[in-house]
Amino acid sequence: MRILIVDDELVSREKLRKIMDSFGQCIAVENGTDALRVATSENPPDLILLDIIMPGMDGYEVCRRLKANRRTSNIPVIFISAKSREDEEAKGLGLGVVDYITKPFSPSIVKARVRTHLELKKHRNHLEELVNERTVELKKATKEMQVEIAERKQAEEALRVSEERYRLLVENADRKSTRLNSSHTDI
Repeated sequence: MRILIVDDELVSREKLRKIMDSFGQCIAVENGTDALRVATSENPPDLILLDIIMPGMDGYEVCRRLKANRRTSNIPVIFISAKSREDEEAKGLGLGVVDYITKPFSPSIVKARVRTHLELKKHRNHLEELVNERTVELKKATKEMQVEIAERKQAEEALRVSEERYRLLVENADRKSTRLNSSHTDI
């Protein structure tokens, strides 16, 4: 797993990096611009721990941009901030963050929440794969049904034409038979 840590405070970045090392590769950056660069790279992170208060681009703006980009919109973002007001948390959740952790934080709480969101992402990805597989199967079945319907329509049309020919043959045979019978009775 790749985890991106975005915090302008070196001490906080390093503490989070130590906590996150057990999850896999950690990338730590100090500003929003670098966070967006890493998130939109060829190998994006699986989860982002994002500070709110940073110089330049704050965490809210980083989150807005991440959620507006189709390539990064599904990356879970957890705000980690010294801001602990309820309205700040609500604002973050409204932007699409999946969780909010207040500084100072407990390493065990951070690990537990990260683990939970990584598991949720793993399950969501699995479900998306299943949906994609099922969609392919349904498209194939639909195409096969369309071919079968077209073949049935052709067969029905051929049957209709054949029935029409048979009906005309029978009618013509009846007329000829009637003419022949009437010519025999005239004799």
